[in-house]
Amino acid sequence: MNNKLYGKLIFELSHEGSRAYSLPGNEFGGYELPSEMRREADAELPECDELTVVRHYTNMSGNNFGVDNGFYPLGSCTMKYNPYINEEMAARREFSAVHPLQPVDTCQGALAVYYNLQKSLSAITGLSEFTLNPFAGAHGELTGLMIIRAYHESRGDGKRVKVIVPDSAHGTNPASAAVCGLEVVEVKSTADGTVDVEDLRGLLDDTVAAMMMTNPNTLGLFEPRIPEIAEMVHACGALMYYDGANLNPMLGVCRPGDMGFDVMHINLHKTFSTPHGGGGPGSGPVGVRKGLEQFLPKPKVVKNGDRYDIETADDGIHVGAFLGNFCVDVKAYTYILTLGRENLKMVGPLATLNANYIKECLKDVYDLPITGLCKHEFVFNGLKDKSTGVTTMDVAKRLLDFGFHAPTIYFPLLFHEAMMIEPTENETKETIDAFISVMREIAREAKDEPETVKSAPHDTPIGRVDDVLAAKHPVLKFQ
Repeated sequence: MNNKLYGKLIFELSHEGSRAYSLPGNEFGGYELPSEMRREADAELPECDELTVVRHYTNMSGNNFGVDNGFYPLGSCTMKYNPYINEEMAARREFSAVHPLQPVDTCQGALAVYYNLQKSLSAITGLSEFTLNPFAGAHGELTGLMIIRAYHESRGDGKRVKVIVPDSAHGTNPASAAVCGLEVVEVKSTADGTVDVEDLRGLLDDTVAAMMMTNPNTLGLFEPRIPEIAEMVHACGALMYYDGANLNPMLGVCRPGDMGFDVMHINLHKTFSTPHGGGGPGSGPVGVRKGLEQFLPKPKVVKNGDRYDIETADDGIHVGAFLGNFCVDVKAYTYILTLGRENLKMVGPLATLNANYIKECLKDVYDLPITGLCKHEFVFNGLKDKSTGVTTMDVAKRLLDFGFHAPTIYFPLLFHEAMMIEPTENETKETIDAFISVMREIAREAKDEPETVKSAPHDTPIGRVDDVLAAKHPVLKFQ
């Protein structure tokens, strides 16, 4: 930040007696707070004039890096550009001012969006029916596992308490299973990074409730033996769960329902362009194959003739009082309609093309532990030449000096210096070429002037911080 005055904390700009607000006169009388509820001393709040406050927060906002600022190749998170038409639609008063308890006769348009999005997601994934109730991907995972558990219990099969999870899975998979009261069983990966089918075979018995898989997996690799795996899992009476976090490269190419998956969640805030990160907003719709619709949570939107209604029930599972994050759904539906059937088919191939282009252009200077075709993302194991001690963390920090956000680092845990790169389908060849050029320059620096990389970043508002100290002794207040 060039302006040092507005690089300060808001408390440091405080001057006694300054004010940045004025309140209208009180037309409704007053209420005297009981003495035990009153402060003994004034709150320690900053005192600033309005223009100082505006300039401070405007300047501070420039410190945030987002996909609107530059390239954001965050692997497994699909930091996709969010077209502003999506925001405009979600901000329309007809959508933004809807209340979940208002009469259904007064919000037929909003319910139509719910219903049509549910049907669109079914068509895209090959599953029978969706609920939009879950508020995020992990919430969707939990909902899907609750559906699977309810299915087994409805058949009197209470001994099915195990969930098989690959060793390369997202961390939310075992966490969601544990929260659902299920036991996690890990299945190993082969040397090529895909599920070891022979290891899986020995884990399957009548105590298994489900197997969770991400496809492509967290290494960005397509799992070629899914039909065989699905047949094995179904043969032992268990269900297949699809973690939709990596659905992006599948769009227009193949559908989880056609592969043999029974239940899945989608991260609308990844695959369908809603802004991702910062703790929200999110949406994790869950879909099921035919025969499992009755286990979806209520409430849900149904269509009766030309009218839309909200169906509720006291039985079954409940994951929220209302119908999820509606404005996120509006953005996702707008994205789907804007692309249309034909253009939506290009998302997966373009994401795959971009990822493979970067991989092939950098594999001579960065260690590529698993070769061959990747999908939307791939993983390097740090620099190929590690002789100067430059780590993946160092490379990530140095990227910030060139105006690029770092990729996901040190995940998946299969590689010590993992660096997961995902360009998405939105980025131009010019942007990707610039990123490749910078990555090559950092590899040169790591060899010829390693201290430049090890001490990065140099040009950001805040230099390299002590992450361990920040975690152990966080400073959460000004004084």
